Amino acid sequence: MFWTFAGLVLALLCLGVSGSQSLRDVQWLRCRFMDEKVHLNEEGHVETEYIHRESVLQFGKDGDSALHPAITLLVTGSEVDMRHYLEGSVDMIQCEIRRYSTGGIVMRWPVAGAQEYDVWFTCTLRHTQGLVITTFLRHTPATPAQGKLDFLQWMKISDGDLLTTSAAMVVLTRTPSVEVGFLKEPELHCQFAVDDKLPKVTVEWKLQRHGKHIKLFSYSSLTGKSEGSGVTVKAIEGGNASLKLQPTRKRSEGTYVCSVKIPPLNGSHDIPLSISEQPRVSLNVPDALSMAAGQDKKVICDAEGYYPLDVNIEWYLERHRENPMPSFLSVRHSSHRLNQDGTYSISAFLYLEPGLENSGYQYTCSVSHKSLLNPIKKSFFLIVTETDSTIWYFTVIGFILSMLLMMHYVPRFLAGRKAAKRLSSYLGI
Repeated sequence: MFWTFAGLVLALLCLGVSGSQSLRDVQWLRCRFMDEKVHLNEEGHVETEYIHRESVLQFGKDGDSALHPAITLLVTGSEVDMRHYLEGSVDMIQCEIRRYSTGGIVMRWPVAGAQEYDVWFTCTLRHTQGLVITTFLRHTPATPAQGKLDFLQWMKISDGDLLTTSAAMVVLTRTPSVEVGFLKEPELHCQFAVDDKLPKVTVEWKLQRHGKHIKLFSYSSLTGKSEGSGVTVKAIEGGNASLKLQPTRKRSEGTYVCSVKIPPLNGSHDIPLSISEQPRVSLNVPDALSMAAGQDKKVICDAEGYYPLDVNIEWYLERHRENPMPSFLSVRHSSHRLNQDGTYSISAFLYLEPGLENSGYQYTCSVSHKSLLNPIKKSFFLIVTETDSTIWYFTVIGFILSMLLMMHYVPRFLAGRKAAKRLSSYLGI
């Protein structure tokens, strides 16, 4: 088994029973070694089989013994220490180790003791609070491999082997994913450190969107030239390659890639950025709606200013006295309306024609959206009253009076018209 009894005891001594040791002082981390078995198939294409192996990342000095009976990468003293960027406790970290291919580039790393045939690994630490840090570890084997590309002739590593390494470069981001609203100016964090004081570094930012790669910024310390905007060249000299974005719009969505190239190494981080706006929800009726029995009314629930498009809006009622379970109602919806700022709006219509038995019901509009942890709910209570008999009474009385007036004045009007005709005939008009 991976942990022997002695190893478990030593683990408890190193980490403490609670596992809450500061990451800046940690002596080792348990890691998953994602090993590779690569070969060329009959058609000459590269095929890779991934193998999960247990390993340990151990911090110490050259000559230290392995603390655990597993594959151990001993990280010795260097100008670069990944622990300097970490905070919190060990249980907040996931560790993964992979082999790294230089892609056929044969180049000696520019520090004392490095060799052209050095073997490279990457160690990626993922922090639960959002930090992702990748460290390039350099190992000098006893005998160099000859002939084939490194990934076709990986150095053999057996269970229990200890490999002494040195951290050569660190590339990290504290914004592994970003979600913002429209017209925001987020900064995408990208930072690096190298164990060489005068590295020949190239920094690039690209946006991957709809299958296209858009170059946003590039800088080469070799030429001193830069293209694009959003990154301060002076900050790059201090290891800060963060990108400041222009006010965000729909076209700002995509995956931003920060890459730091120092031959033969190329470290990068993908930072997906999405835009999200919460809906504003409102009703066109007060909290307590009073209606007479038999009247009808259209109640509108508006969800406005949301993004992206996907939204769910529904009505339900609660009969507190009879049934505590809500009943979902069949309603009509408008189509999505596109606003000038790129957000959307929609309405859900509830048609009421209540009877007295509906009085006291609570009607609720519930809106769910990607930007919300919980739905937004707007409710009103319905108060139903009897039809007002006084109005009916006055209506009937008014009708009767109208008929009496007609009966009184119409005969007199007709008699007057007849007298006028006789007078006209007598005068010969």
